[in-house]
Amino acid sequence: MKKYWFKAKTYGWGWYPVTWQGWLVIVGFLILDVGNVYRLDLAQGTTNEKIALEFVLETFLLISALVWICYKTGEKPGWRWGNKK
Repeated sequence: MKKYWFKAKTYGWGWYPVTWQGWLVIVGFLILDVGNVYRLDLAQGTTNEKIALEFVLETFLLISALVWICYKTGEKPGWRWGNKK
């Protein structure tokens, strides 16, 4: 049996981490995302449109990578409405 890094949520759609590998992925995502926000303060010499576009693109790529990792290492996703008995 495959050990999942992420389990499916009981209500709604998505995952949550259940192993140290899953938590490491979440912490890494948060560090990279906070670094992306912090970089906005450092980009003083460029136009606002360029900074906004780079921020949105990098955030989209980070979220896409997180969802892909959750999909590959987690339970099958789908809408759930509690425990079925």
